[in-house]
Amino acid sequence: MKQLLCVTLVIFSWALLLSSCGRDLGTAQGVAEEFVDQHYVQIDLPKAKAYAVSIALEKVNEEIRLTAGQQIDASTRRPKVNYQLLEKKESAGRASFLYEGTIQSDDGTSFTRKWLVTARKEGTQWRVSNFTESD
Repeated sequence: MKQLLCVTLVIFSWALLLSSCGRDLGTAQGVAEEFVDQHYVQIDLPKAKAYAVSIALEKVNEEIRLTAGQQIDASTRRPKVNYQLLEKKESAGRASFLYEGTIQSDDGTSFTRKWLVTARKEGTQWRVSNFTESD
């Protein structure tokens, strides 16, 4: 009985952990954070593009064009990127989110950037319509 209780507790803990890690892509903030993860953390522009429309889509397409031929794979040294939400403004069909990102390179140096991500509702789905980066 004690062993069954332990197994049940472990399964419940894993389920809770996994559900808290998932993002609700049906919300403006969920889509904005998935975009930031793909664009800035994972550096996967094609995946970031899936969440973009309008000016954001044009910007991502231009970044893809400018980085064509630059292979980013498992052997590529990537910086460690963490970010936090500083401010959000939401209305029925539009939302904006200001994030502060800390980028740390392998040599131990780091710097911060602010990312303003704007989202709008396209039919029933939220999409990133613009993004800007500043110091």
